Amino acid sequence: SVMAASSSASAPWLGTDDRRKKEPEVFQTVSDGLKKLYKTKLLPLEESYKFHEFHSPALEDADFDNKPMVLLVGQYSTGKTSFIRYLLEQDFPGMRIGPEPTTDSFIAVMHGDMEGVIPGNALVVDPKKPFRKLNAFGNAFLNRFVCAQLPNPVLESISVIDTPGILSGEKQRISRGYDFAAVLEWFAERVDRIILLFDAHKLDISDEFSEVIKALKNHEDKIRVVLNKADQIETQQLMRVYGALMWSLGKIVNTPEVIRVYIGSFWSHPLLIPNNRKLFEAEEQDLFKDIQSLPRNAALRKLNDLIKRARLAKVHAYIISALKKDMPAVFGKENKKKELIASLGDIYKRIEREHQISPGDFPNLKKMQDQLQAQDLNKFQPLKPKLLEAVDDMLAHDIAGLMVLVRQEETQRPNPVVKGGAFDGTLDGPFGHGYGEGAGEGIDEAEWVVSRDKPAYDEIFYTLSPVNGKVTGANAKREMVKSKLPNTMLGKIWKLADIDKDGMLDDEEFALANHLIKVKLEGHELPAELPAHLVPPTKRKIQE
Repeated sequence: SVMAASSSASAPWLGTDDRRKKEPEVFQTVSDGLKKLYKTKLLPLEESYKFHEFHSPALEDADFDNKPMVLLVGQYSTGKTSFIRYLLEQDFPGMRIGPEPTTDSFIAVMHGDMEGVIPGNALVVDPKKPFRKLNAFGNAFLNRFVCAQLPNPVLESISVIDTPGILSGEKQRISRGYDFAAVLEWFAERVDRIILLFDAHKLDISDEFSEVIKALKNHEDKIRVVLNKADQIETQQLMRVYGALMWSLGKIVNTPEVIRVYIGSFWSHPLLIPNNRKLFEAEEQDLFKDIQSLPRNAALRKLNDLIKRARLAKVHAYIISALKKDMPAVFGKENKKKELIASLGDIYKRIEREHQISPGDFPNLKKMQDQLQAQDLNKFQPLKPKLLEAVDDMLAHDIAGLMVLVRQEETQRPNPVVKGGAFDGTLDGPFGHGYGEGAGEGIDEAEWVVSRDKPAYDEIFYTLSPVNGKVTGANAKREMVKSKLPNTMLGKIWKLADIDKDGMLDDEEFALANHLIKVKLEGHELPAELPAHLVPPTKRKIQE
């Protein structure tokens, strides 16, 4: 082994490879680039140090070409399947809904021309689907995994994965027959959004659920929380439940930022307690926007996940080669192995110092120790600088090139928003978000909406000494400032109200300015352009 080590160390001086390093690779598309980088630079490192046995199976082409996926996780009866039905506005094959734990399978809801269900064993041999590596979880899991295909416009841009309801208490650890948390972790690595559902009506986080949330460590940036069934309790209780939820999550999810929680009732039944309707509508819009941004950010997410993976693979290589280095060549192997596994924490610290790696990049210590028990440490590979250099080179040069490509692809693509299903219901028409409120008030009335309050505004107008029926900017400003709105806002209102752009306001323009101030003070947003129904009747010619 001494020979091998010296020859690999001397190779970099031969200079055959130095040219390549300066030129980052050129790729046609982001997913094409990610595939190539993964296969040529990261995969050799992973294979050399048994990364796949310890952490996660090798990535496949389908992982890079895949549509964005949304993973739904929650205790049973929190409304996961109803939530999917609500988004699609259509039943999907294999769907079962009920108060008892009904969904006992992982269901990947995907787009297909024909409605139908594909069983797990067939799914994991299909190279076009990103599920081939799931066969490692064994038959008990595959019998509980199906893909529901259906032609639905929402599914043209995203896929949704429904998971079995998490039970409370001990019973499922025994009865599942496969490692539930490990399967979820596998999905978490590959999806774009993880939505945790909670039931506002009966909020409790069972032990298994908190274990599951802990298994999602390192993917906190993908997690969003939905507090469902919030229409079943009064406002005061809702505030308490929301507070309790944030408090419990804070203990399980270790992030400095607050996780975003959306509150609402995500099914198509009437609201039980309609008091918070406006809140639910606004929250739903925000959640829809979040889901709709997924296709646009999909390439970036895949890039980000590849970087995370590369960092873990590097640390893993350092750990494995350090263990190999300390193993004796001939005698006392078993005892040394026990000793090394016991002192793995110190090895972590040494690697941290030697290679300036942050502690957060290391794999879980306890889990790593358990996995090492079954391994023959003598079969491990020593450190191969060449392999690590390739990964460093990828992180330093190639990824930057791909970032540029990501931005280009985003600008060239027609805005790929998720369409269909529930996403279309609130787009236009009277049930669009904020329709007929704020600046939209009076949109479908025959008379000018400002004329209702115009007499009151006129009284003020005539105290401002108008000349030829107009008040000057300075005089109008004195009055408008009384609203206490900041100058930036008042400036915007002035631009909207001064329709003929003469730097003065006549009685109609003045009334309009006051109306817009009222809109803003009531907490609504101002429009960028003046909507047609707010233009004063005598000015409508100017507009045309």
